[in-house]
Amino acid sequence: MNTFLLTPREKEIFTLLIANNTTKDIAKKLNISDKTVRNHISNVMQKLEVNTRYHAIIELIKLGELKLN
Repeated sequence: MNTFLLTPREKEIFTLLIANNTTKDIAKKLNISDKTVRNHISNVMQKLEVNTRYHAIIELIKLGELKLN
């Protein structure tokens, strides 16, 4: 797979996801709609060619895009 770069917003959303925030929590924290959060997540999943958020997180960690604290 080629080098994968998250947009700043995608990184922000996935960082909040791995910190155990729900879609609604993330939407409130970022002052955006739940649907916008889901769209960002879906876009990343499509780019990574995975079917679940869990698999997207695993791939992003493998690629060095996300780190577990």
